[in-house]
Amino acid sequence: MPHHCSSATTTIATTCEICSRTTSAQSSQNLNPPFRPNAVCFSIASPFTHNSQPPPQNMSAPQPASATIFPPGVTPFAQRRLPKTICMFDVDGTLSLARQSATPEMFATLRKLRESCAIAFVGGSDLTKILEQVGGDQGLSNFDYGFAENGLIAYKLGQQLESASFIKHVGEEEYKKLVNWILRYLSEVDIPIKRGTFVEFRNGMINVSPIGRNASIQERIDFEKYDKEHGIRGDMVAKLEREFLHLGLTFAIGGQISFDIFPKGRTYKGGNDYEIFSDPRTIGHTVTSPEHTMQLLDELFLTTAP
Repeated sequence: MPHHCSSATTTIATTCEICSRTTSAQSSQNLNPPFRPNAVCFSIASPFTHNSQPPPQNMSAPQPASATIFPPGVTPFAQRRLPKTICMFDVDGTLSLARQSATPEMFATLRKLRESCAIAFVGGSDLTKILEQVGGDQGLSNFDYGFAENGLIAYKLGQQLESASFIKHVGEEEYKKLVNWILRYLSEVDIPIKRGTFVEFRNGMINVSPIGRNASIQERIDFEKYDKEHGIRGDMVAKLEREFLHLGLTFAIGGQISFDIFPKGRTYKGGNDYEIFSDPRTIGHTVTSPEHTMQLLDELFLTTAP
């Protein structure tokens, strides 16, 4: 089934409409992927079938279409013009400017698109942060699917699917050792500036930022340039992988200032923009802004709608 995914540089997830779970995770062998602009991804898979990778452990079993209960006012997938198609959107740079809310024009475009196919948002941030950009309290109802925290937190038609707890995976003692190691390492790293919130705990993962998530937009841009030259995040991730190999963790560098840590076995290998684009089930299109996203959606879907 075609999966139409609109995603930004930090994209780390794609999903099968039928199977109720997400694929995600940037491969640890691809810690410093080449820069690419924002992107719209289109992938191909058969209903109820993933043709290249086994499902993650503890993945929810696929549910037949007849078992899906659609909220009032939401057209069932089978009755949409493209019933086997899903459009997936990263948030920053694709649906909205970084850390800003999507515009009324974007929401209008998405409502029109949803009449033709399923739509979803994907992102590495926690759900609260993503919802601030995609409609607040109405954010989940604006989409058929929602994937936060690298896809470890997943929603379908407003209902949360089975999720994994990072603490339960590693245990309190190992988690404490991990955080202590990170904070000690960051205290010794010499970078031009440091702000606040260096370790952010989320339900299914933790996010680590050498500069701190409180950095301003300009400070984030400056750090990204510095990191590309000095490999701050890549070096730290390599050392973390060696130090905590026994915990079975995946480390995914994404965005401008941070990297994510989450359990292995909950995701498929790969998942960054490059790997989604190169997947045989995917047809990729690049976008440079939310306005470009709307233009591309209009060209691909909306002007051909009856």
